Amino acid sequence: MGIDITKMRNIGISAHIDSGKTTLSERILFYSNKIHAIHEVRGKDGVGATMDHMDLERERGITIQSAATQVTWKEHRINLIDTPGHVDFTIEVERSLRVLDGAILVLCAVGGVQSQSITVDRQLKRYHVPRIAFINKCDRTGANPFKVRSQLREKLGLNAVLIQIPMGLEDQLEGVIDLITMQAVYFEGEQGTELRYGEIPASLLAEATTYREELLEAASMFSDELAERYLGGEAIPEGLLRSSIRKGTLSEAFVPVMLGSAYKNKGIQTLLDGVNDYLPNPTEVKNYALNLDKDEARLELSADEKMPTVALGFKLEDGQYGQLTYVRIYQGALKKGEELTNTRSRKRFKVGRLVRMHANSMEDITEGAPGDIVALFGIDCASGDTFCGGGLNYAMTSMFVPEPVISLAITPKDKKSADQMAKALNRFTKEDPTFQTYVDPESNQTIIKGMGELHLEVYIERMRREYRCEVETGMPQVAYREAITQRAAFNYTHKKQTGGSGQYGRVAGYMEPFAEGDYEFVDTIKGGAIPTEFIPSCDKGFREALKRGSLIGFPIVNIRCLINDGQSHPVDSSDIAFQMAAIGAFREAYPKAKPCILEPIMKVAVEGPTEFQGNIFASINQRRGIILASTEDGTFSRVEAEVPLSEMFGYSTALRSLTQGKAEFTMEFEKYGKVPAGISEALIKGYEEKRKKELQQK
Repeated sequence: MGIDITKMRNIGISAHIDSGKTTLSERILFYSNKIHAIHEVRGKDGVGATMDHMDLERERGITIQSAATQVTWKEHRINLIDTPGHVDFTIEVERSLRVLDGAILVLCAVGGVQSQSITVDRQLKRYHVPRIAFINKCDRTGANPFKVRSQLREKLGLNAVLIQIPMGLEDQLEGVIDLITMQAVYFEGEQGTELRYGEIPASLLAEATTYREELLEAASMFSDELAERYLGGEAIPEGLLRSSIRKGTLSEAFVPVMLGSAYKNKGIQTLLDGVNDYLPNPTEVKNYALNLDKDEARLELSADEKMPTVALGFKLEDGQYGQLTYVRIYQGALKKGEELTNTRSRKRFKVGRLVRMHANSMEDITEGAPGDIVALFGIDCASGDTFCGGGLNYAMTSMFVPEPVISLAITPKDKKSADQMAKALNRFTKEDPTFQTYVDPESNQTIIKGMGELHLEVYIERMRREYRCEVETGMPQVAYREAITQRAAFNYTHKKQTGGSGQYGRVAGYMEPFAEGDYEFVDTIKGGAIPTEFIPSCDKGFREALKRGSLIGFPIVNIRCLINDGQSHPVDSSDIAFQMAAIGAFREAYPKAKPCILEPIMKVAVEGPTEFQGNIFASINQRRGIILASTEDGTFSRVEAEVPLSEMFGYSTALRSLTQGKAEFTMEFEKYGKVPAGISEALIKGYEEKRKKELQQK
């Protein structure tokens, strides 16, 4: 095949909303000759950025789906994935990180480490992805990359070390000083295409020397040779310094910090050099699979094209030509016409059309190398399936999928829309594991669940555009839970006698609050009071009873059910009899255990100008929020709070009007908390009225 795998990089660009991820990826495409003109995200030319290829993305100026493309820079092939910044599209980030080897963490030189940067950093740590930090927007008023570097250390706990410092800031930004070669780098020409290297300006020499000392000290931790030379005051070869930085970065113990301004075309080429120099190639990352034939034993895969193929389908897209499956090849090569097995569904299929993606256009290829990211056409699979060749039966560990926190009822306006809605929902749920849909058995409404208002809004808008399907939306529903507050005993006998064999089972024990998880079943039966084969039946019965609490009909969590006694009948006892006995026992004890209602509490971070801080505080207090911290940073302030999800509907509109549209907020699920008495009573009353109505209709 002739591809040198050590010259391949799989990288993602991840950051807080509006830090300039898509603008940066647009520049990367331009400098690596993938596109011949630069388009802006909110461009006046009506084209919009290449990577934001959905109409909706262009209108809103945000990234919704991660787009994949491949570029070449100095003989290195770089697979690049641009990920969304909004927390609502968390799954897009998760699934991209799952298949990437390295990442560029983009930060705004003014905003610094913002709420979403913290979430993204947590995700990078979860998947052990080495990263380079890139401080963007150094041309903006108030830019301070040195402050951002300190925040990376304090807020994210990263060993962030500058390997460049800026020459001038704000509108004076001329270029960067490279602390490795100790040269000044200027980006000249209309679009910054011509790089000019020169002497460091005299006024900045002292500062550059100080930061270089800091860099040498940090890098010497990863190389004994470098440490000896540094302590002995000898000259340090450039290659040695680069290899030490690389070693530190790959071990996640060092984060090189680079800077520039994507919008002003400064610092991008040096960043691409940094990707080649410091981020791992596919052979330097340990990837594991589970051997399904050997009790899911973990084994390491090797990026060798002669080995049997192992690949992961990490993302699905339904295009005009059918289903497109994005695949990351971990081991072996993927060839056209080859036969592979989907280890989840156990189905075999032939690799038909194999393509390399560039945002939404594609080129046909005949094979993909280990470590490559390619796409397959017309394969029936789900997100996260593993494809194996050569008779292997492996599964790649799947991604972490967060639970949806908000739901909406949707009803189609007419018959045609109803058919289209089913098609759309079927496709969206297959593509996005955090978008779920089900039909409520009671109200018969179709309910969609997602990660936030924006998430659901985007899907409803996509139904309208892509499927011409008009739907009406009902009130957003919050995923409440029920729990008990004290211990209660049960002793219940289930007896049913109708001609022939009856049903008999007695279950005794108690239920109590359980803080460590949703549910625990404990069996302390002695002397066979309940025969061992019926113990799982009791567990099954309790699980069934947990699905709907009696207060407002939501699932019950944080409960431990312990059985310590019971009775069986030699003829009439059966699996179903003990399931019914457990359900009866649960329902008998539940009201005595003083049940309460829990609601999802969101961690909310609001950022905006300090002059509106009072308004922001008031808006959170009105919504039963608890303010945890507020930090002021010159003219900008940031408020962190915990607010119940039910109070957050429509918050974005309210916040905009309170702050003249200058503040923004992000929220993510934190925990479940107890609902105040007044609200709890209203919820129970509403549920009872709803039940009455339903009974009358029947």
